[in-house]
Amino acid sequence: MKILLASRNVGKIKEFQEIFSNTGIEIISLLDVDDNSEVNEKGNTFLENAYLKAKFYYDKYHMAVLADDSGLVIEALKGKPGVKSARFSGKNSTSLKNNLKLLKKMKKKQNRNARFICVLCFISQDGVVHYFNGTLDGQIAYEMKGENGFGYDPLFYIPAFEMTLAEMSFDQKTYLSHRYDACEKLIKFLQKEGH
Repeated sequence: MKILLASRNVGKIKEFQEIFSNTGIEIISLLDVDDNSEVNEKGNTFLENAYLKAKFYYDKYHMAVLADDSGLVIEALKGKPGVKSARFSGKNSTSLKNNLKLLKKMKKKQNRNARFICVLCFISQDGVVHYFNGTLDGQIAYEMKGENGFGYDPLFYIPAFEMTLAEMSFDQKTYLSHRYDACEKLIKFLQKEGH
């Protein structure tokens, strides 16, 4: 089975391909089909945005599509950055700009509790829509640490490991992540369906 991952994010693509590597399911990305089209992620929830992306590419390619919308939800910021995680620092956001803005917003906050959320929208070859969620709980660190990963990984601290996601090895982070949590549910579903 081949699934189109609705992403051009190299870090995210690598993560998904690793997660699916021993399943017999081939994950291809928008980079593989040379697609530069943009989907307007105008949804108010992770689920809405995942669906918008999956439906757009399903309608375009008529094949099984997997889209995720993920983000960081922070208690002290009343759930922000949430669905705006990738664009937290404005229109031309970068991971560095987002992390610096987050550090500034969290400077005087005692409550550092945070959660990564991933919502997957899978549209099967025959057009049936399915959703799978995953989460990862942690805390926002006081400074960026680590060189691995992407996005907010240098600030997302996992107390049980005493390190940020960016300090972990690729495999360690991948199999702990919110994406892995959601993908594991999708993989079990696909195996049950005989894929």
